[in-house]
Amino acid sequence: MTVVWAVLAGLGFFALIMASIALHEVGHLVPAKLFGVKVPMYFVGFGKRIWSFRRGETEYGIKWLLLGGYVRLVGMYPPGDAGRKGRLAEWADEAREAERDDITETDIRAGRLFYQKKTWQKLVIMAGGPVMNILLAFFIFLGINLTYGQQQQTLSIATVTDCLSPAPAACVAPPAKQAGIQVGDTVVALNGTSVTSWRDLVVLVRAEGQGPLTFTVDRPGQGRITLPTVHGVLRQVADLNDPTKTVTAGFAGMSSGVATVKVGPVGTAEGMWTMTTQSVSALITFPQKVFTTGYDLVTGKPRDVTGPISVVGASVVASEIATTNQLTLGSRIASYFSLLGAVNLFVAILNLVPLLPFDGGHIAGALWEALRRALARLFRRPAYGFFDTARLLPVAYVVGAFLAIAGVILVVADIVSPIRIF
Repeated sequence: MTVVWAVLAGLGFFALIMASIALHEVGHLVPAKLFGVKVPMYFVGFGKRIWSFRRGETEYGIKWLLLGGYVRLVGMYPPGDAGRKGRLAEWADEAREAERDDITETDIRAGRLFYQKKTWQKLVIMAGGPVMNILLAFFIFLGINLTYGQQQQTLSIATVTDCLSPAPAACVAPPAKQAGIQVGDTVVALNGTSVTSWRDLVVLVRAEGQGPLTFTVDRPGQGRITLPTVHGVLRQVADLNDPTKTVTAGFAGMSSGVATVKVGPVGTAEGMWTMTTQSVSALITFPQKVFTTGYDLVTGKPRDVTGPISVVGASVVASEIATTNQLTLGSRIASYFSLLGAVNLFVAILNLVPLLPFDGGHIAGALWEALRRALARLFRRPAYGFFDTARLLPVAYVVGAFLAIAGVILVVADIVSPIRIF
């Protein structure tokens, strides 16, 4: 029965991701139609059609390869420069040729092509997808935070490390132990600076390095106490913005307690901002991590549990969360949907990368077009025409090829050597 539930939970999570992708494309579709852009297709998936129907000028449907989706907006690339020659110009012309059958003289006269729209309209259309995912993530996290709560590290001390080095090395007490911090103490200040969160305290300790540390704590039955000053030590610790990296920083040798706290919209937004900074850091190292995953897969090395995963891998993790006996029912439901929220947030961040074929590439193109026109007006020069994003197609091909290769590597790794969190 557990296997059945695991399969159902994994398939359900996959379906929720596909629903998120469908809504991402709705984020493009709705403003495009509002602004009069011609939209002949809206599909979830790629390849051959499973099912579709037509309403007005748009065909809606599902295709077999459920690894994404798309909305076809007519006129993504403006007319090219007839005098431009070379292979890059040929690629650009081929892209324009591919949508020529969808463009009529009436469409051109009515201004129904994407490139003809005002800059702000282009930005709204292209940002609509990522914004949809951000909103989905926000409301998923908000629902969890209001009903179940958010696990937060507290300033109450849960453990104090006895020795910096494991046996049989000589025991050297870490700063927290030397200062006399006890389990149950609540840290309220460091070196006279008040702290309101565990992260604040960690940042201060790390910044001090080997400098002096004076902890002020609230101790049950004794009230507020300022402990003797000790000196910090340097250790290799996980980077706060990218836990997969290590940095050399100050270390105290104690751990925080954890409390489940119900959080409102502001706290939810703050939590999402922290996740965003961590996701951006992870995205920067994504190519290297994909290579490492592929290398480990070929050489038989254990899978890095902090490495990237595909939609398949996320569904496997979700099924494991749903069926583990190490969490309460409430924790399982919260963790299951938290993973869905995290996927939506990452999809939004990924699509805002300012390169084609991501939405951010078209956003960057629209901004550059607006900047060129503004500079032309400022310096009283002839106005620039439309910026030809088709000239950036070589970048799109390179990025698209990498994404395809990365997708294959991660899917195979998630099937052959899936990440286990329990």
